[in-house]
Amino acid sequence: MTEATDGKGLAEHLHLRDLPGASYADDELGIVHRSGPSELLAALSLAKTGQIYDLDSGRWPGMPVIPVHPPFIITSYRSPRGVRNQGDLDDWRGENRVNMALNTEIIIGTVHTGTHLDALSHITCGGDDHWRSGYSAADNLGDFGPLTAESSSIPPFICRGVMVDIAAYKGVEILEGEYLITADDVTGALEQQGTEVRAGDAVLIRTGYMKAWGVDEERAARHFGAGIGHDVAVYLADRGVVLVGGDNETVERNPSPDPENPHPVHIELLIERGIHLMELAHVEDLARDGVHEFLFICLPLRIKGATGSMVRPIAIA
Repeated sequence: MTEATDGKGLAEHLHLRDLPGASYADDELGIVHRSGPSELLAALSLAKTGQIYDLDSGRWPGMPVIPVHPPFIITSYRSPRGVRNQGDLDDWRGENRVNMALNTEIIIGTVHTGTHLDALSHITCGGDDHWRSGYSAADNLGDFGPLTAESSSIPPFICRGVMVDIAAYKGVEILEGEYLITADDVTGALEQQGTEVRAGDAVLIRTGYMKAWGVDEERAARHFGAGIGHDVAVYLADRGVVLVGGDNETVERNPSPDPENPHPVHIELLIERGIHLMELAHVEDLARDGVHEFLFICLPLRIKGATGSMVRPIAIA
């Protein structure tokens, strides 16, 4: 991964600017900002067939959400019959001879619902509850969320994507529950696929969990918890990746193999390395077609103070 030749990072070229009333210090931005136009153009050249793969696992009332997050709720807010019966929008609609009405809704939930990115402020550590670059809850947490390294500072991801199919490497449909994916597993799968990891990549790990998640609750429970270990996080970070994703709730093995550190991968990547995480990515279609390298596009929502963003990423082969 190299700096842009004109001294600007990817944030400059993609017009990531300060929001009204907000600005970003260099130390609250992830390493994806170090990528420049040469990496972007190289990634765009990966689209050969024009086949689009939707990596979003979807959202719906009653969908699975781990207990640390609130349930996802969507309900009707205004309806054609309600508007007419209440008669409280007559001034807004004028004479309305065509009987125009509308449907609107309200959504309640967390940005960590379904396929989503973790902002660098999502995980804290230590007695001072600090996140990336030592920003702490005592000084950098407001009533409306973190004041630094929050989701509005996450740029668009347009880069080379690599899907590492661990389930296929192990010869199973879905990894067994709580299986710990090691660096040897990752390197073995990459060798089997004929794929390599490069600086600037977004790397998505497949466990096969999406075959059960949201489809068969009992089966999903049996296969819950498979994920990467700390050695995989270090291996990928040392190669300069800008995003690590998984098709499960936490990317990493759950529960943690380290009884003294419940989230070693999150701490290593988000806090120590400035590498964003993506959870609950749907990679089954990529696996079905044997697509391991692709143009990866992911556009986060710029919500000031949020600790992540629901996303609809795509892969283009």
